[in-house]
Amino acid sequence: MVTTLSSTPTGVPVAPQAPIAPDLLARMANAFFTALPGQTPDFSPPGVQAPVNIAPPGSPLVSPAGFGPSVPGTPFPQGIVPGANLIPASPTPLASLAHRAPALLPHAAAGNGAPDSVVSTLPGYEPRFGSGVLGVPEASTAARPAVATASPFYFLADRQGHPAANPSSTTASTANRNPDALDSLAHAPFATPQVPRVSAPTAGKGAPSTVPSAEPKFYFVDAVVLPGGYTTPAHPTQAGAVPQAGQSAHPAFDVHAVRRDFPVLQERVNGRPLAWLDNAATTHKPQSVIDRISYFYAHENSNIHRAAHELAARATDAYEGARERVRRFINAPDVNEVIFVRGTTEAINLVAKSWGWQHIGEGDEIIVSNLEHHANIVPWQQLAAAKGAKLRVIPVDDSGQVLLDEYQKLLNSRTKLVSVTQVSNALGTVVPVKQIVELAHRAGAKALVDGAQSISHMRVDVQDIGADFFVFSGHKVFGPTGIGVVWGKREVLEDMPPWQGGGNMIADVTFEKTVFQPIPNKFEAGTGNIADAVGLGAAIDYVNRIGIENIARYEHDLLVYGMRALGDVRGVRLIGTAADKASVMSFTLAGYTTAEVGEALNEEGIAVRTGHHCAQPILRRMGVETTVRPSLAFYNTFDEIDRLVAVVQRLSSQRRGA
Repeated sequence: MVTTLSSTPTGVPVAPQAPIAPDLLARMANAFFTALPGQTPDFSPPGVQAPVNIAPPGSPLVSPAGFGPSVPGTPFPQGIVPGANLIPASPTPLASLAHRAPALLPHAAAGNGAPDSVVSTLPGYEPRFGSGVLGVPEASTAARPAVATASPFYFLADRQGHPAANPSSTTASTANRNPDALDSLAHAPFATPQVPRVSAPTAGKGAPSTVPSAEPKFYFVDAVVLPGGYTTPAHPTQAGAVPQAGQSAHPAFDVHAVRRDFPVLQERVNGRPLAWLDNAATTHKPQSVIDRISYFYAHENSNIHRAAHELAARATDAYEGARERVRRFINAPDVNEVIFVRGTTEAINLVAKSWGWQHIGEGDEIIVSNLEHHANIVPWQQLAAAKGAKLRVIPVDDSGQVLLDEYQKLLNSRTKLVSVTQVSNALGTVVPVKQIVELAHRAGAKALVDGAQSISHMRVDVQDIGADFFVFSGHKVFGPTGIGVVWGKREVLEDMPPWQGGGNMIADVTFEKTVFQPIPNKFEAGTGNIADAVGLGAAIDYVNRIGIENIARYEHDLLVYGMRALGDVRGVRLIGTAADKASVMSFTLAGYTTAEVGEALNEEGIAVRTGHHCAQPILRRMGVETTVRPSLAFYNTFDEIDRLVAVVQRLSSQRRGA
């Protein structure tokens, strides 16, 4: 649906109806106009000449008949919402504009409260995927790569994983291309102006938790890291439950700004705003990732490495640039140690089928923990069964934390591999992997760390952890599905045979023998998931712009608040209460199956996972078969936790009154 501003017979625009408080709309509109480059606030009373606007003749910022200055077609005063100088001077000028501001916002809302696609009234702007709130201001045209000018997408050169402006090479050869070249601007400061963000107030039941923005269409992540104190607010109904603004020296974090980068968060489920609390299953994708994948297919799509044409060179640069982004993100020492696979499951299977098949023999032992996902159990069971080896398990305490003293008792000369998760997908327990790896190495064993649940919540440094392998999935870190990573130490990878054969991984083939490519190509047989690798690179750029430490702090506050609130509900049993936790708030509710709780939450638009979470051994250790598993990401809010807790409280009270 496209909404345009209608007008009365006198030519005065009429505001579309929007379920947004008028004073909020006025503040948003004024924040927008006063933040334009060169603007200064001016609330001149009638009859006082205000500074002349910089808008050129014919610009939509020039007043229509009946609005603004007395002469139709003349520019608006600087910093004024059009029509503001018609309002008498008032001690509260922002509120005084309420009856006019809605007509001037470039974004409206449909009658059901859902955002509409709109035709913007501002110069040089375009709607994007039905949501006109994201992008880059038209003023940034000069900074965009030339290749993007024919595209409907707005890119800031290489930022957010996009290709570098004006690539120096125009030949098809990739021999002399520098894979890091397109990453040269990835960490440079953005040149776009910083616009004040207007956060939405707490929405009423059935109303969106955020409102469409009236500001220029940036990738809003630019506003996340700001000077000042850590501004995660105390919840209005739980004063002091989380840090107050200014109580810490940490950078500010604007969750409402972040949320505007994720289109799916504007969805409504059963008439209510979507609250996505199933992030341990998969995370949603920011617009920059969606755009980057679309750009790849529109401008770079090709197979990689050896085709003799320009698109192959572009695709190769994009793919290898993504590999370099991964290397930096996990602090790997060598980009060639980064191998692209489909996800964490394939990554573990690669290690089991290649390294494991070569190095595990009869009587050898493999150690895993009781916390593991099935993907870090089944491949080792299969290997042990085939080789006559034994699988041993690190036990956990009642809180869900591994028992290091018991682990040390398991280690011996027959131990060949220790494979553990860094964060439990079922309980959220943060495992002391660095200590586990160190003890494994003392015993002469190799170590693998499953980072599927840690990669989006904390800083990962593979050199500090010290493991021989680290694996994770792209879709758990705001990237696409179908792409994942194996990082391994060079000497370990070079000693491993390839686990699949075919194109891309060979140097020479005769009917007598095959010579394989060096790492990483040796492990990337066939046509890889090129576009989604590029999308993963864009996701990493996005996370880097926010800062993983900022993410960790904000999510910790959410987790503490949520665990306390759920724990106060009668009949709730929290499953997994280790002192060191991340993201996950598993629980059961007396008198209800977990499926019943999940269904009740879904009716209110709240998405959680119920079931065994592909981690049956640890749930059975905790005395349950299934749990309700809300899991958090940095785009979640305290209000969403309140909505979750309110449903659980209602169920609890209804069952007791029955």
